[in-house]
Amino acid sequence: MTYLTRTIWLLSLISLVTDIASEMLYPVMPIYLQSIGFSVWIIGVLEGIAEAIAGLSKGYFGKLSDQTGRRTPFIRLGYGLSAVSKPMIAVFVYPLWIFFARTADRLGKGIRTGARDALLSDEATTETKGRVFGFHRSMDTMGAVVGPSLALLFLYYFPGSYRSMFLIAFVPGLLAIILSLYLQEQTASPTKEKAPPVRFFAFLDYWKSSPAAYRRLVAGLLVFTLCNSSDVFLLLRIKQAGLSDNATIGIYIFYNLIYALAAFPLGILADRIGLKKIFLAGLMLFVMVYAGMSVAGSWLWYASLFLLYGLYAAATEGISKAWISTITDKTDTATAIGTFTGLQSICTMMASMLTGWIWYHFGALTAFLLTACIAFIVVAYLLVRVPAPDTNT
Repeated sequence: MTYLTRTIWLLSLISLVTDIASEMLYPVMPIYLQSIGFSVWIIGVLEGIAEAIAGLSKGYFGKLSDQTGRRTPFIRLGYGLSAVSKPMIAVFVYPLWIFFARTADRLGKGIRTGARDALLSDEATTETKGRVFGFHRSMDTMGAVVGPSLALLFLYYFPGSYRSMFLIAFVPGLLAIILSLYLQEQTASPTKEKAPPVRFFAFLDYWKSSPAAYRRLVAGLLVFTLCNSSDVFLLLRIKQAGLSDNATIGIYIFYNLIYALAAFPLGILADRIGLKKIFLAGLMLFVMVYAGMSVAGSWLWYASLFLLYGLYAAATEGISKAWISTITDKTDTATAIGTFTGLQSICTMMASMLTGWIWYHFGALTAFLLTACIAFIVVAYLLVRVPAPDTNT
């Protein structure tokens, strides 16, 4: 596997340890915030604003990375911010401070995403992009298996010690900072000589100058994102079906394990038979899962659906970025991916609000079936309107 270069391994390990830190806190974040006086509404506002800042900053810093021709400074700063934000939440409990710390964490993700994915693309060839992005996604998602497992183990022995968990989460975050110092890159030429300062929304200008294939692909992906709400709704569905808290968390860990184990092999397969084929197969699995969620069943039924859901995620998340990097110019990779992921973050936030409204007014059955129908329409659109990104499809 000579295509897995030193840089790819480093980026993947950095993502692994960072995700361990983040996913350790994911199950306890709402509980901790409520324990220090935050209402559910305030928590929702906090998360919404933080995610919006992260989403918009992905496009801005992606554009800035392309304009300067640098990747590693953005990667180091992004992972560094996310690492130091974890213990900050445990130091003080003032709402303004918590908002600042949480925003710093999400801003770190926004700073690093475009540059990191562009560096991954630079390390790959057209024939290996699927497996490179798949390998990185596999390592990243393994953190979502290890993190919650460590959290469950820690809380079993030290119940209620939430603040200690935020301090402990700094350890893998610190390791990510140290590993990022070993990253090297061949500094590319800036896209423009003496280019003007990058405006915050300048990345949106890329939409006008981007290839037609990019606009068609991203348009379809964003429509899909508008119906692809938070995984919280899937967990809520199985919780309402009568599964215990431990069973619900166990299924969530099982989903991430399938995701992590399948992402790399599916990336290899995508390089062999075509990125588009694997991506569309993944979306069809999504349709099956959401249609299946509208049917009441046993824990085995829901575990089977989450197995398919893990395969869907493995077949789409890394593959979509590989596809985008294949149909755009190398000098615009960070901008192209940053623009997509930025708009995707905003659409994800809107999707959760919309799904919650439909669920409240019309019930879970309507919410899940409507999502499945829209996703199927997107599959048909991508199949007909968006060309395959490579010749081996």
